[in-house]
Amino acid sequence: MWNRNVETFIGCECEFDESDIVMFGVPFDSTTSYRPGTRFASHAIRSESYGLETYSPYQDKDLEDIKVYDYGDLELPFGSSEKALDMIGEVEKDILDAGKFPFMIGGEHLVTLGAFREVVKKYPDIRVIQFDAHTDLREDYLGVKLSHACVLKRIWDIIGDNKIYQFGIRSGMREEFYWAEEHTTLNKYNFNNLKEAIKECEGHPVYLTIDLDVLDPSVFPGTGTPEAGGVTFTELLEAIIKVSKLNVVACDVNELAPNLDTSGASTALACKIVRELLLALNK
Repeated sequence: MWNRNVETFIGCECEFDESDIVMFGVPFDSTTSYRPGTRFASHAIRSESYGLETYSPYQDKDLEDIKVYDYGDLELPFGSSEKALDMIGEVEKDILDAGKFPFMIGGEHLVTLGAFREVVKKYPDIRVIQFDAHTDLREDYLGVKLSHACVLKRIWDIIGDNKIYQFGIRSGMREEFYWAEEHTTLNKYNFNNLKEAIKECEGHPVYLTIDLDVLDPSVFPGTGTPEAGGVTFTELLEAIIKVSKLNVVACDVNELAPNLDTSGASTALACKIVRELLLALNK
């Protein structure tokens, strides 16, 4: 099963048995509510990663010094969200059972649920840190509960109150913001209260989910639902490095739609975030 992908993310060329981190792509955007295209993200990120160096001057670390196995993309059905989530969960479980760190590249944000269902089984006291423009706390979207607009609500269904920390949020229904006041820790617009959240998460396993539309569309237009007023690349990188000091046990990066930014700038930025995240989370 674990045969290394022919085209890998730059510097991620070790074999499965030797690896500490296992990267895999989930080309799925069946519930996208505005502009589709995130199904192309993981392939584009791999291809365009060769425009980067393996070395990060931000962290003084190099991908050549860590052990990452790139499994490639899952082949997912577009007619059944539940089936796709189950398949994502099977791979996540295999990676966890092997004692390795799962690193998922989406895809739309619903894919987080498939991975998280397995992570919480191994780490029942887990906390979730979400970087995102959107609340993702709807009970349903047009009557559908399995939607990228509902993914954090589905995660809340599993772990309950005061275990979800949301940052960069600047879009959602009024009811979602009001609901979050009692059930999650929601930080509007930026990362100003990240220090407090990190302190509260100390001693707990953490799942980190990054929706790249947390970035301002002036620097990251290639996403399905862009929202003005977002953070910069530098602000996101600083937040990632801070969170990486916690016991992060799994993560994902999602919502790049490379077809929506033909300049390639959004994909290049996503590649850099993936590189920095790999380096920051490698223990």
